[in-house]
Amino acid sequence: MKITKVALVAAAASSSELTSNHLSRTNTNLTTFFNNYVNTTNVWSWNTVIADLARAGDSVESLLAFAAMRKLSLTPNRSTFPCAIKSCSALYDVNSGKQTHSQALVFGFHNDVFVSSALIDMYSKCGYLDDAHNLFDETPVRNVVSWTSMITGYVQNGRPHDALYLFKNFLHEESLTNENENEVCVDAVAMVSVLAACSSTSNKNVTQGVHSVVVKKGFEGNTRIGNTLVDAYAKCGMVGLSRKAFEEINNKDVTTWNSMIAVCAQHGMSTQALELFSTMVRDGDVKYNAVTLSAVLLACAHSGALQIGKCVHDQVIKMGLEADVVVGTSVVDMYCKCGRVLTARRAFDRIKNKNVRSWTAMVAGYGMHGYAREALDIFYEMIRVNIVPNYITFVSVLSACSHAGLVDEGWHWFQTMNHKYRIEPGVEHYSCMVDLFGRAGFLNRAYDLIKKMKVRPDFVIWGSLLAACRMHKNVELGEISARKLFELDPNNCGYYVLLSNIYADAGRWDDVEKMRKYMKKHGLNKTPGFSLVELKGKVHVFMVGDKEHPGYEKIYLYLEELCMKVLEAGYVPNMTSVLHDVDEEEKEMTLRIHSEKLAVAYAIMNSVPGTTIQVFKNLRICGDCHETIKLIAKIVDREIVVRDSKRFHHFSDGLCSCGDFW
Repeated sequence: MKITKVALVAAAASSSELTSNHLSRTNTNLTTFFNNYVNTTNVWSWNTVIADLARAGDSVESLLAFAAMRKLSLTPNRSTFPCAIKSCSALYDVNSGKQTHSQALVFGFHNDVFVSSALIDMYSKCGYLDDAHNLFDETPVRNVVSWTSMITGYVQNGRPHDALYLFKNFLHEESLTNENENEVCVDAVAMVSVLAACSSTSNKNVTQGVHSVVVKKGFEGNTRIGNTLVDAYAKCGMVGLSRKAFEEINNKDVTTWNSMIAVCAQHGMSTQALELFSTMVRDGDVKYNAVTLSAVLLACAHSGALQIGKCVHDQVIKMGLEADVVVGTSVVDMYCKCGRVLTARRAFDRIKNKNVRSWTAMVAGYGMHGYAREALDIFYEMIRVNIVPNYITFVSVLSACSHAGLVDEGWHWFQTMNHKYRIEPGVEHYSCMVDLFGRAGFLNRAYDLIKKMKVRPDFVIWGSLLAACRMHKNVELGEISARKLFELDPNNCGYYVLLSNIYADAGRWDDVEKMRKYMKKHGLNKTPGFSLVELKGKVHVFMVGDKEHPGYEKIYLYLEELCMKVLEAGYVPNMTSVLHDVDEEEKEMTLRIHSEKLAVAYAIMNSVPGTTIQVFKNLRICGDCHETIKLIAKIVDREIVVRDSKRFHHFSDGLCSCGDFW
């Protein structure tokens, strides 16, 4: 390959009729070319070939051509260096870059604006920001490329605030140079880099300020700028403005659509994401790609839209993308979150070059379905094939242990992640361990771990401890946890309800009454429970005691029939929480018409016998519904899958995959 490129250099230098593209397809003896033409003295021809190779992505060969030129003692000119330096940038080869920089100094081109801009870009890409900024400061004449290279360098190296500060200086210099009629104008490329910095800072005011510059400069219809603006607003949590920026883009490309679909999917707006995808396909102007499908699969995963997810999977298969690591991982994640962990495993096995995200998705999938041993088996296999686990992998492993009550395994990996893999435990890891210890009954161990945390415990951690105190009737730790939660999240009614129930379990009825009065006085209302089920592409939503559904009368009659059969099978109503919870859904009169029971009854009535029923609930499934659905699954001979706010429950033949531990 090296001889080929040297031959191309020599040939291009000797004859304007022979292009590098043509010569690369010839079978002429390359050594002959090298011997016959290497002594050429045409500097401009060398420059042309160095540039052609650099633009074609043949960075190594471009540098070899530059080296061959210098070996002939030819004097480079101002056009020689930029492309050679860009090749160093593409290779992240700072040593070659420094050597080229030295030669630029020797020949007096280091102050040339194009050479200096290329050097700034090279040092930035190689992570040598101080060298880049020193060079930037020393450059006597700076153009928009110089400024953009330095701004981009800061963004690429995780220093967005420095990038924004530099942009502010750029605007100031622009105003001064325009007065002197020596114009240095901000261009679209610079604006893309600045908006990328806004995405990293997630500062609403700054993003809106930069957007005003975009409008002032007349760039608001620019596709690349619009795409970056969509992302910048989304990172600030301003999804409405993100959508507005999307609508204002004149010529939407596939990146535009992908960005907006992903924004909606990531912010829980699955319906809007799927509608956007439908519009993109219907319009037909832009062809969707692998990135599009991954974003749509994410939307399906978040909403539990299994049927749509299956259709998207069909498209993945038609496009030959099942083995693609990005798309394949999205398929795995979708099936896991839509309750089809075995299908997810088959999709996982079809991915060719699995990365850490692929393995982690499968570990997490098994864990959330209660298959902790399978999750750990996948994790051990991942380590065996030398895939290094990351921060999220250990969250998934510890979560799997928590769902199954594997205290020893969880504690082992919690310690190992730091000792062996140098991953400092974060709040998510501590949360899993507190939940694991707490639900297993080791409340003091959980509390001791919280006190030793190197990061500040959040409401999730204290909430896990409070829930465990409710489960194990520990008033003292329950009060400690509740006080912390009232400070961190004072308007969350759920914490007051849990503490009230702890008091009720202890027979402290005066305290129960105080909690109820406090909640009423401050207008604290619990999040209403609802369940949904997807049938024939349509999603049906049920609330407790729901009479909004057009078929509610038939649903109630069928549910009553099921409840009679459940009673005959030995069902005893679980009244534990009903006695204490102030929420209407937990009162005795509504036990039989909880939202998940209504959803299950409707799904059985309107699906083919033998097919799996799948229900999604926004809150944790209550004990009474859990026991009832176990028996219903046995009576109707169906598998019933319920995804609640914590995990999946697979009900079959009178049993649940959680082993009644949830």
